[in-house]
Amino acid sequence: MRIRIKLFALLYKYIPEGTATGPTGSEADLDVADGATISSVFDHLALPNEFCHLVLVNGIFIPPSERPGHALVEGDHLAVWPPVAGG
Repeated sequence: MRIRIKLFALLYKYIPEGTATGPTGSEADLDVADGATISSVFDHLALPNEFCHLVLVNGIFIPPSERPGHALVEGDHLAVWPPVAGG
């Protein structure tokens, strides 16, 4: 199945080479196994969980405890932000 992923800030480096789209090159359409979970997508991208602070699926926040069991479906949009700090 195909999902859309958008990785914000420095996470864009985890977009597979040759798949990036969008004006910043921080999003891609990915083919993943049917029933893939958020965590399995992170594993596939070698994206460390500690870098995945804010995760939304179709605009809905998914807390860390639900990511291993949250199955994605065809056409889902997965957006991921790293932890941020500032003043």
